[in-house]
Amino acid sequence: MAEFVRVEVDERNRVGTIRLDRAPVNALNAQVQDELRAAAEEVGTDQRIGAVVIWGGRKVFAAGADIKEMGDQSFAAISTRAGDLQAAFTALARIPKVVIAAVNGYALGGGCELALTADFRFAASDATFGQPEILLGIIPGAGGTQRLPRLVGVARAKELIYSGRFCSAAEGRSIGLVDEVHPPDDVYAKAVEAAARYAKGPGLALRAAKQAIDGGLDVGIDAGLLLERYAFQALFATEDAAEGMRSFQERGPGKAEFRHR
Repeated sequence: MAEFVRVEVDERNRVGTIRLDRAPVNALNAQVQDELRAAAEEVGTDQRIGAVVIWGGRKVFAAGADIKEMGDQSFAAISTRAGDLQAAFTALARIPKVVIAAVNGYALGGGCELALTADFRFAASDATFGQPEILLGIIPGAGGTQRLPRLVGVARAKELIYSGRFCSAAEGRSIGLVDEVHPPDDVYAKAVEAAARYAKGPGLALRAAKQAIDGGLDVGIDAGLLLERYAFQALFATEDAAEGMRSFQERGPGKAEFRHR
């Protein structure tokens, strides 16, 4: 059993929650990082789960790395650990299902990078985002310099990373960092509600769409189009595609009942 990260499954809605629970602020020490990676692998393969929510609880999402642990690291030690850190967050980003980060309180440093691994970010109206690593004399090391520019644009990402300043949920919404803003008590429920809608969709097609979009961002347009074409044609071998097209012709759009195969 993991100590600080657990997977909770709502089989009725087919929603899995990756729940951080390391008091008081969900600091992302090495153990939490390893447990996040294991949780990513678990939700990715659990057939009961159709969509995922990442949540740190009602008080704080994750206030960043464990500075005390990190500050004691030698260059040799951190050189090894940095690879493990990125691998954990890459595993989260590659979960082959729709993932929503439900952010209450602070999402700073590694916490912001954790939110960036999700497909969507739902934030409490009083949530705070930021990449303040520069104020420690370092830079983001869990994907912040790569995922943030892809999300909000290069100039905005540079300004946030270079300054280390905090960003409100409202500002995050205006620059594309945040997708929805809700009252603090409603954020998790809204994320689960949205995840449940995705979980009812064709899981194989959603996985293909996510892989095509994310994979295409890392290559040129021609390679991206090739990736899309292969994914598109492969879906014609699925029962979901046959059901979706049959249902459309017989009953109109949006009424298919997918079996995720």
